[in-house]
Amino acid sequence: MYEYIRTLVPEERLLFHEPMSRHTTLRVGGEAECIIMVETQDELSQLIQYLSRSGREYFVLGNGSNLLVGDKGYQGVILKLGKRMQQIRVEGNHIVAGAGALLSQVSAAARDAGLSGLEFAAGIPGTIGGAIVMNAGAYDGEMKQVVKTVRVMDKEGEILTLDNDTMEFGYRTSIIKDRPFIVLGVIMELTTGETEQISIRMEELMALRKSKQPLEYPSAGSTFKRPEGYYAGKLIMDAGLRGYRIGGAQVSEKHCGFVINAGGASAADVKEVIEEVQERVKDRFHVRLEPEVIFLGDF
Repeated sequence: MYEYIRTLVPEERLLFHEPMSRHTTLRVGGEAECIIMVETQDELSQLIQYLSRSGREYFVLGNGSNLLVGDKGYQGVILKLGKRMQQIRVEGNHIVAGAGALLSQVSAAARDAGLSGLEFAAGIPGTIGGAIVMNAGAYDGEMKQVVKTVRVMDKEGEILTLDNDTMEFGYRTSIIKDRPFIVLGVIMELTTGETEQISIRMEELMALRKSKQPLEYPSAGSTFKRPEGYYAGKLIMDAGLRGYRIGGAQVSEKHCGFVINAGGASAADVKEVIEEVQERVKDRFHVRLEPEVIFLGDF
């Protein structure tokens, strides 16, 4: 398999037995069999078609946020979007961004162009691709509000363009959650604003985020989805789990909705904390907390 892959991708963009702790915001995870740094749509198309035909498991990686990789690693191929799939450009009141572009960079580009609508995304530690898949949001904003069209690739390497309605955006979900699509890029439609006012709003939200969230520790972001009619963090706090710890994994004392790597955590530690939180909250409040975090590989 790798002899063929080497005909598609230069050797310097292949990483074998690479620790996933280097590629996730939680800073935990065992080795991936192989990470391929993908720079073009053509490369991605050929790789996807080949891996699909050969039955090899693969996972498309952006910034590694919202992801927990097991300590025993991932026995498959990681396709990591490279710099040529991170491009951002402004066209009138539209932002065109590649799937690998960081939300922070895209929101900064919008601000600099005097375009409003992405202020909420400035502090979300992920890529546009991941944000589209889960309809990322914060502070009353979400991707659904700004997305015009999304370009995706299917497992046959074909490229499709989906409009906002077709994306079926919901709370932390989209049509891509249930389809074998890979996000390539997105066009967002924003509104004209004043750069100074946009900057002020972004600074306000960033200050709020810093005061409320444990940004000083590695984490996968918010660990649980918000259950209907409740707040996950409050349920966890009321269950007496503030600061609850197993090994190096801990329920944040600053915001109980975050499980953090307080130092030297293993993936198993994080997983055990998540499962204990789920069990205790269900026992006490009869509410099932659903993780936002994606579990990948062997634990």
